[in-house]
Amino acid sequence: MDVVQKMSNKSILYYTENRLDATIMKAAQLQMLKSGLPIVSVSLKPLNFGENFVINLEPGVITMFRQILHGLERSEAKVIFMGEHDVLYHPSHFDFTPPKDDTYYYNTNVWKWWYPKDYLITYDFILSVSGLCASRELLLDHYRQRLKAIEDNGWQDDSPNPYWVRKMGYEPGKKRIRGGFLDEKVEEWRPQYPNIDLRHRNTHTPLKVTLNRFRCTPTNWKETTLENVPGWGLKEIFNL
Repeated sequence: MDVVQKMSNKSILYYTENRLDATIMKAAQLQMLKSGLPIVSVSLKPLNFGENFVINLEPGVITMFRQILHGLERSEAKVIFMGEHDVLYHPSHFDFTPPKDDTYYYNTNVWKWWYPKDYLITYDFILSVSGLCASRELLLDHYRQRLKAIEDNGWQDDSPNPYWVRKMGYEPGKKRIRGGFLDEKVEEWRPQYPNIDLRHRNTHTPLKVTLNRFRCTPTNWKETTLENVPGWGLKEIFNL
């Protein structure tokens, strides 16, 4: 284990399936490095980023859960920030420290960029794994139970999603009000500047960057352009 990792009470858990557009991946990694935090990366092919671990699995949702658990088991930090390969994290994101060990915290200050268009959107209560920060022990327990439930019910990445899987969702704690997976506590935080979630053709989840993609209209819907996102110079980062 890296010496810096042992000394830090915070760490980033970065996971990738190694098939992202190289321009996006490089920009996201460079932005993440600005945090100054140790990084544990889990990939499907060797990767020169942080302390890298490789697992020999095919890309998929269950594989992503296994990557997360693999990284959690190899980290020694008390607090974990999830780090997704297609999200630009503002340095202010990593200033946060969870006040409670039994609660998942989601950064809801997020703009979703319909990459590479000059168009971004945001709305209230955006909860995604990419914005998750929590105690490592809490996350360890969750992903162990999540994967056990998946194995016990025989779900695989190449099989259709049954109702119980859709109800489980991706995000720890998010589905509990609707009778989903586990009864866990969730709170939000909003740093001064937003993260940028790049929505592109290879995302696991639907793009959902236009109102007609939502069954229920989100509250406080906003649209903007690249030059008007506070705290960012997105055109400069991507040479647009």
